Amino acid sequence: MSTQALDALLEAVATEIGMADPKPVVSSKMIEVQGFECSFEIPESDSDALYLLFDFGVATAGRTLRLFTAMLEANLTTYAQDQAQLGIDSETGVVILIVRIPNVHDIDPSWLADTLLHYSEHGLYWRDTIFQATDEMFEAISQGDFEWIRA
Repeated sequence: MSTQALDALLEAVATEIGMADPKPVVSSKMIEVQGFECSFEIPESDSDALYLLFDFGVATAGRTLRLFTAMLEANLTTYAQDQAQLGIDSETGVVILIVRIPNVHDIDPSWLADTLLHYSEHGLYWRDTIFQATDEMFEAISQGDFEWIRA
């Protein structure tokens, strides 16, 4: 996908969600959805796919190992089917959800707007439930109690 085509798609998405001025989204290749920043990338090595990178926030100090356990479980049970992965930026400690959308040329702006909202809901869940979870909830993972993770 060319830069111009991506710009047109981002402008259409910004218009779809009701932004008065889509220029900031187009110029920054970033949009905020329910308080989460999402950036858009089309890497040269995978030019037929659009990548959404959601910034879910910074992992709480001292909880990174437990958070990795929850993220691994989510990657295996939830995100593998969506071509998505959770990870932590090693330099900043920010939890990032990377979503790969194949067939970038067929993306409908309305569908993409719905997809952004869908994954921002995941971000709300991670922020409100998992980042703030008690140690007992994290310990339950190793005992096989995954009911508190929304699939």
